[in-house]
Amino acid sequence: MAEEKTKNKSGQENEPEVKENTNNSHADTTEQDKKTKKDKTKKDDKKSKQDKTDEKIEALGNELLELKDKHIRLQAEFDNYRKRTMKEKMDLIKSGGESVIVNILPVIDDFERALIAFSEMKDDDPLKQGINLIYSKFKEFLKQNGITEIEAKEKDFDTDLHEAVTKIPAPKEELKGKVVDVIQKGYLMNDKVIRFSKVVIGE
Repeated sequence: MAEEKTKNKSGQENEPEVKENTNNSHADTTEQDKKTKKDKTKKDDKKSKQDKTDEKIEALGNELLELKDKHIRLQAEFDNYRKRTMKEKMDLIKSGGESVIVNILPVIDDFERALIAFSEMKDDDPLKQGINLIYSKFKEFLKQNGITEIEAKEKDFDTDLHEAVTKIPAPKEELKGKVVDVIQKGYLMNDKVIRFSKVVIGE
């Protein structure tokens, strides 16, 4: 379309007006697009940062749960170790002198044989009184250390307490399968056998 020229009052032609509306509109659209893209980029960056933060929180939460589990397991292991150590310590205290006691038992046997040998002597005999006194002190020492004699004679034979040396015909019917005679006394230390009774079984 040809541009129309207008004349002013003095008869001179005016230059046609240049319309910049289209150009301005295009510039505004471009500026708006840039702004929209910028806003979108900001939103994407914000979302990305949020996602990374969420991932870090989740990772830290998992790590915390793992550390908590390890801590609980460690506590349980330590508690078991403490209980086991205490039990071992108690057992050690109970049986600490076992080897000493076991070595003393033959001395007790000798004293008992001596007492049998002195049984025909008068009770006021100084030698017999001395043997009885020493034997009583030994017995008291064993009692204080938790040593008890295993009862065997005329009891049912028990492999957990008795060691059969031989078998003989039972002198009485009710003694069949029972201990007829004790050759060597057995002893318990805090309910643990430290020496089996050597016995003769009736059959």
